[in-house]
Amino acid sequence: MMHTKKITLLSIVLALAVIACNRTPVEGDNSEVKVIKGLYSYGPELRAFTDCDEGREYWVADSAKTLELAYNELNFEKPYVPVYIEVEARVVKSDSSTVTANFDSTLVVTKVLKVTTEIPDGPCN
Repeated sequence: MMHTKKITLLSIVLALAVIACNRTPVEGDNSEVKVIKGLYSYGPELRAFTDCDEGREYWVADSAKTLELAYNELNFEKPYVPVYIEVEARVVKSDSSTVTANFDSTLVVTKVLKVTTEIPDGPCN
């Protein structure tokens, strides 16, 4: 009986790994990690990123939680204040069964390069 539970658990874990590896990349993107720059807003119900060059909005998945930590260290009085960020990330199709369904794509942050309240002149303004 215990052996059957272990096999079932292993099968579930394996299936989830296969599903995670086969997530659909965004059209025109091979889902490779690249440097992305734009505006990030964070709060209890929203983790959003706007790419300054393209104007596209993404849900943000902070894989190492370093982006959320850096944002919180800025000590804003209210949530959702936009900050300029530069991150290494990849773009994946959002899961239609979760809160990310409101966004076509999810930005999966792997490394934070820069977080600042100073928004540079240009397309971010």
